Amino acid sequence: MPLSPDVLQHALQDAGFRFVEGDAMRGLLKAFGTLSDWSAFAESWNALEPDTYLASVGLHRRRRHAVFSATPEGITREAHQPHYQSRDYNSLQGGIERWFAPVLPQVADSASLRCILQFCHACFGALAPKATRWHIELHQFRIEARPGEPGQPTPEGIHRDGVDYVLVLLVDRRNIASGTTTIHAADGTLLGSFTLTRPLDAALVDDARVFHGVTPVEPEDPTKPSHRDVLVVTFRQR
Repeated sequence: MPLSPDVLQHALQDAGFRFVEGDAMRGLLKAFGTLSDWSAFAESWNALEPDTYLASVGLHRRRRHAVFSATPEGITREAHQPHYQSRDYNSLQGGIERWFAPVLPQVADSASLRCILQFCHACFGALAPKATRWHIELHQFRIEARPGEPGQPTPEGIHRDGVDYVLVLLVDRRNIASGTTTIHAADGTLLGSFTLTRPLDAALVDDARVFHGVTPVEPEDPTKPSHRDVLVVTFRQR
């Protein structure tokens, strides 16, 4: 059966997270726009830049970043700015401003991305009805894996992002094994796990309540290129 917005929101309120399969996610998104340019949107992951802040795994981790704001009047892209997390949330790279390559204009303005952002605004806004302004950060990630060199989707380990809500959406997955998203209580207890395997498979997280992480990825066939492409969108009340 299709997943209704009410069921999704109740799951986030009750458990602090919800995994959504791609077909159900597509059904949720269609109320907020179109994915008519999805092929070009997904293709943009081929133009990401290396993460130069991770000396040990940066060559296997590519990304672009953008900041938006959302109000009752709509969603607006903000000037390019650094991504910052305190060491309370990221012991590996917290406490520094990280400047990543910006999301390309044609991606930021794409119908697919606008549809996803509108969905997030409606979903997360319903969970925090008093919020009138949101700080949104958008991350395009590509994690590559090579023989003997697993890719690290979350090199900081199990963590929180220091925001209110998080959407992790699979865009593409090629020749990849593992990469399981895990959700944990503050004491480390495993609350749930789900492997994003098909486009639009998603994890939605109440970041104030639960921790999340992703297991390392390895190539299924070591003779062929492999990657895991995801879109991460975070919402924080301003």
